[in-house]
Amino acid sequence: MIFHSDAGSLEHGGDLAAARRLFPHAPQPFIDLSTGINPYPYPLPPLAANVFTRLPDSAAQIRLREIAARTYGAPSATHVVCAPGTQILLPLLAALVPPGRAGVLGPTYSEHARAAALAGHAVIDVRDIDELRAVDLAVVVNPNNPDGRIITKEKLLALSDDLSGRG
Repeated sequence: MIFHSDAGSLEHGGDLAAARRLFPHAPQPFIDLSTGINPYPYPLPPLAANVFTRLPDSAAQIRLREIAARTYGAPSATHVVCAPGTQILLPLLAALVPPGRAGVLGPTYSEHARAAALAGHAVIDVRDIDELRAVDLAVVVNPNNPDGRIITKEKLLALSDDLSGRG
């Protein structure tokens, strides 16, 4: 799937027909790992027939944020944001930092660099977390997609301390 905007084109993945044309002899079933979609979905409990016919009410969103805060160790539910997906959050997060240099630890999902560019940042691709100490906005996907790389909590906190010390 390719998205077009004023910021340029973004090839997202998920176009299995195009992938099959490129790799006609690939084993079947063809699993597209570019989308992060699990071919073996999590087993869901029985759901009410109307569950997908309405938006979640505010009480359900509050419960979700409380559960997420407990699960992820956030200080409170006010530290958790609910959104329909990351597409809306990435540019908003990048806009929290005044335009400057944004370093994206790659390789990773290309939407992060696009979002930083839309927020006015000059984007650089870096391969080592220590290179992020010299930027104004550091983007680290953890665990990373597509390679599964994990940056330790200690390294992330040290980077956060360095960057927050500069404002």
